[in-house]
Amino acid sequence: MSSSPRTDRPTDVTGRIAARVRALRRQRGYTLDALAARSGVSRSAISLVERSAASPTAVVLERLATGLAVPVADLFDSPPPAAPPDPVARRAAQARWRDPASGYVRRTVSPPGWPTPIRLAEIEFPAGAVVAYETADRDVTIHQQVWVLAGTIEVTLGARTHRLGTGDCLAMRVDEPVAFRNTAARPARYLVAVVTEPVAGRRT
Repeated sequence: MSSSPRTDRPTDVTGRIAARVRALRRQRGYTLDALAARSGVSRSAISLVERSAASPTAVVLERLATGLAVPVADLFDSPPPAAPPDPVARRAAQARWRDPASGYVRRTVSPPGWPTPIRLAEIEFPAGAVVAYETADRDVTIHQQVWVLAGTIEVTLGARTHRLGTGDCLAMRVDEPVAFRNTAARPARYLVAVVTEPVAGRRT
């Protein structure tokens, strides 16, 4: 029987997130208390995340990313490779993570470690799922495009709601609260492309 590349188990991805949050916090010289103040996530909850003792929700990851001044995609990064990174990420080896609150599944599409400002992720969004982010003041500007591959979703940015069907693509700058909803009876699937740029004069 032929073998295929191993797909990350949920515990593998949880461990990756834990290591990444811990590394980013230390790089910035933040204590647990400092990151708690910046992110709105309690010190004890951050400690659990960093020890892989709890699986954080998408909302918690968004808050931690805001406090660390990175997009959420950065929290799924692999450790720096010992060898030069591969420009090809085979589907069977792409890391998958399930949000314990909404049940949505995030697949990291972009090749790990590849030097590029573009991050791609594929989302499998269950029927009835809702994920709402209370986007806070950020140290980076996040540009995001959402391309629906199957089904329909609603994306609310600030006071405006966009209903997207298969093939539709929404471009937005994530500087207001944003919510994703699947009000249909069937799952949806969409691709998210993210690019960040620094904001001059903000805290670091």
